[in-house]
Amino acid sequence: MREENISTLAADWLGQFGEALASRSADDLRRLFLDDAELRDIVALTWDFATFSGVDDIVRNLIELNETVSMSGFAIDSNRTAPTRVTRVGEEVVEAIYRFETAVGTGAGIIRLVQDELGGMRARLMSTTLQELRGHEERRGARRPDGATYSRTFGGNNWQDERDERQQFADREPEVLIVGAGQAGLGLAARLGVIGVDTLVVDKLPRVGDVWRNRYHNLTLHNQSWVASFPYLDLPDTWPSFLPKDKLAGYMEYYAEAMELNIWTGTTFVGGRYDDDSAAWRVTVMRDGAEVALRPRHLVFASGTVSGEATIPQLPGLDEYQGKVLHSSGYQSADEYAGVRALVVGTGTSGHDVAQDLYSVGADVTIVQRSSTTVVSLEPSGTYVYELYSNSNSNGLPLEDADLINNATTYQTSIRSNQLMAQQMEEWDADLLDRLHAVGFRTDIGEDRTGFHLKYSRRGGGYYINVGCSDLIADKKIGLLQSSEIDRFTKGGVTLTNGESRSFDVVVFATGYTNQQEVVKKLLGSEISGRVGPIWGVDSDGEMRNMWRPTAQPGLWFHAGSLVLARSNSKYLALQIKADLEGLNPRTRAQRKPAIATAGASTTG
Repeated sequence: MREENISTLAADWLGQFGEALASRSADDLRRLFLDDAELRDIVALTWDFATFSGVDDIVRNLIELNETVSMSGFAIDSNRTAPTRVTRVGEEVVEAIYRFETAVGTGAGIIRLVQDELGGMRARLMSTTLQELRGHEERRGARRPDGATYSRTFGGNNWQDERDERQQFADREPEVLIVGAGQAGLGLAARLGVIGVDTLVVDKLPRVGDVWRNRYHNLTLHNQSWVASFPYLDLPDTWPSFLPKDKLAGYMEYYAEAMELNIWTGTTFVGGRYDDDSAAWRVTVMRDGAEVALRPRHLVFASGTVSGEATIPQLPGLDEYQGKVLHSSGYQSADEYAGVRALVVGTGTSGHDVAQDLYSVGADVTIVQRSSTTVVSLEPSGTYVYELYSNSNSNGLPLEDADLINNATTYQTSIRSNQLMAQQMEEWDADLLDRLHAVGFRTDIGEDRTGFHLKYSRRGGGYYINVGCSDLIADKKIGLLQSSEIDRFTKGGVTLTNGESRSFDVVVFATGYTNQQEVVKKLLGSEISGRVGPIWGVDSDGEMRNMWRPTAQPGLWFHAGSLVLARSNSKYLALQIKADLEGLNPRTRAQRKPAIATAGASTTG
């Protein structure tokens, strides 16, 4: 296959696809896909995140769903990365980014084509994503606001006056209330603002960025900076590859100002209920010591993948222990623990980082392993999963194109891809793993040998990207105990099953958090919590449970994940919310009621 033919081949395939879809010809469509092809849709066809597997499933759903979606105008997108030959999941394919139209907006997607035995092109993978709603396009570039309301009104309000007034919500209700001003909340608020959705973000911490600023002193991101940008505002290319937490915190504070986000810091979400008659929430927040009632149509929890409520296992004798006990969520700096004897329970990322931080100030540290852990080096293994984004840093692949390609990946494809990567990581990290095994540290390569990255999607933890602590354990500079070796806690430490006693001044539990469903139960009630179910983790359909997609509770959404996931999926969550507000989403149109009166936020003492 000659390079000059690649664009023509991709364009020809799209032309045939468009004709077959328009004519509703199942036979013609079937000839364009491999038997085991996959199609991943994000909001364009289904108003949801969905995967169709196998040619029959793909063809049936394309024909049925397109009755109302009306996809048309398929063409290579000349404004994006040109079609190219690449290797994906060990297979050489022609990969192209295309555009299309729907009844409500514009879309974009990925096709991956391979040659069949007759020399024709057939699709291994196709993705469809909604990019913009017609009439509600992103107000950027040529569509940016003109600023006329304040730029030529001498004697009237200036820009700052308008900003201060808008942020108070004294004369109106927010259309969307976002709980949490971390990377997920800020990015989503920016996406919503750019398409004209009146949004308020509340966060219990005093400053934007405190969610990172308040973490332990020496924390540095494991994601490279070219992966970590927020929507619309890339990180400067002069910044270091791995960002210190305070630098990220400062960027978040600047981002909130630059994107003109409406944020109430020092504000706690108290609780709420959904009013079916008005299709809106009645919620209460605590701000400046007073309760404030709000009535947003949509409520988004953007407060992380877990509840924030720490889990500390009830271990034998722990209630008798007289030293200091804390969870890793309450650990900020090792300074107060210099020279102490410390026991860290848990060998995920937090456990390793706390143990290494304590060791750095001269503490005598022992780490307790409760289950086997997936361990990889930071470089090359830890960054290998973002190899697509390294291209955006060095070879000019735009970040939006990298996100689109990344979002095209189905769960089954992700399994195969991660298996290949994990196999390579094992080879790269063989020496490190052998050294850990020699001191009794147990490692694994993840469920179905998919490595660390899918552990994050499936359970949110259980892995460690080595930034030095594994070496300290392997060199016996940090002690190691298996949980099975501990008989019980005592007043001064622990006794082991072999009768040995060990003394510890402090015990840090890096043992995770409860599911976010518990927060929903506490804040919104057991009925809504039970209806929604568990949050995060891979669901039976291969998509993330209740994340970025419709939940069983109208008007309730969850948005979280890594910097990559938060950035890329914020677009699709914002579009779903806007479509509902405008009555464009047939899944939610029947639930809409007449708009409520906009009386503004009310305050009670």
